[in-house]
Amino acid sequence: MSTKQKLPTIRQFLDRFPDDDSCLDHLMETRYGKRHTCAKCSKEANFHRVKARRCYECDFCGYQVYPTAGTPFENTRTSLRDWFHVMFMFCASRNGVSAKEVQRTIGVTYKTAWRMCNLIRQYMGYVDGDTPLGGTGSGVVEADKAFFGGHDKRGHDDKVVVLGITERGGETVTKVIPSRKSKDVMPEIFKWVRPGARIATDEARVFMELAENGYMHGTVNHSAGEYVNGNVHTNTIEAFWSHVKRSLCGTYVNVSPKWLQTYLWEFEFRQNLRKQPHLMLELLLQAFPRPAGRG
Repeated sequence: MSTKQKLPTIRQFLDRFPDDDSCLDHLMETRYGKRHTCAKCSKEANFHRVKARRCYECDFCGYQVYPTAGTPFENTRTSLRDWFHVMFMFCASRNGVSAKEVQRTIGVTYKTAWRMCNLIRQYMGYVDGDTPLGGTGSGVVEADKAFFGGHDKRGHDDKVVVLGITERGGETVTKVIPSRKSKDVMPEIFKWVRPGARIATDEARVFMELAENGYMHGTVNHSAGEYVNGNVHTNTIEAFWSHVKRSLCGTYVNVSPKWLQTYLWEFEFRQNLRKQPHLMLELLLQAFPRPAGRG
């Protein structure tokens, strides 16, 4: 019997956050706690809710704390419950959530829906973060370039070039890069793959420098119909690219090069938490940094 925990259902989510007040209380408790030292009077104080405002006030000096400050919800007139609902939608979907779907679901304008989706994708990138992959004694790392948009076939003109790096059984890192040339590809690999790692790529010349820089480099010759050579293959990262491209085409239809990285962060977030789906929403709901010098 599988013990894998699942994402909460929509009913469980709505029971937990039935209104704006419950969402604001959650933000306050998560970021500051039920009691904390007041930034103004330096006393350990309870903070009570200020009526009709998204803030809490120190019981001693009246200093006000705004739990939404420094979050995607700062300065928004949209209901906090709607924001939380959209984050739930992003976690529940495998193929992404379009602004049109958000517009239909919560009844906001398309402009508002697009802004919400964009900020949530950026926040997913912040929460997921990136750490170096591989290293001596670690699993095999795969690296591969992908091309998005445009009309040419190999990234010569208007296609956006993206480098994807994944550790088998581990995490994935994606980076939009200026070109497919060595001067743009290799620094990213050096940054995100630890020295001494076993790394698998295709036969592209840009990767030939890896062995000279301390990596255990193996290749497969795709042009000759070779896709697996012992333990050397790029099937993991290529499967990720395949899913991303199908989802972008099916859900978003067209993605601007300017915002492509934010969409990649969204898919990267879900990919890296694929074995722990129950943590996706929890991390988004609890990872807000406490503003420096505030409360």
